[in-house]
Amino acid sequence: MQWNEITTLEEWNAILEKSSERGQVILKHSTTCPVSSNALAEYDSYLKKTPNGDVDYTLVKVIESRPVSNKIAEDLNVKHESPQIICVKDKAKYWTASHWAITTEHITAVLD
Repeated sequence: MQWNEITTLEEWNAILEKSSERGQVILKHSTTCPVSSNALAEYDSYLKKTPNGDVDYTLVKVIESRPVSNKIAEDLNVKHESPQIICVKDKAKYWTASHWAITTEHITAVLD
């Protein structure tokens, strides 16, 4: 399974709407941060195993797509952190973790 990168507010709005039908997982990633690089590696590791097929997986680069990153924080009422993983169900935050808490094991425990 693979993640899709979003870069526009329209793409984010579509994901938020889709969360009423199926789970959405968003990884907010900073391309300049080593901790974020580790979180991305953990996210990719989860997706290479047997990820939950009832969920869509997304990546947002927080520097390159700042308006999208800010809108996610605003819409879900979550403090922005980077790296940050957020699971969205029914247009609301279901679960979030940040920094070193983003591990393959943690993602598996929540999603599977």
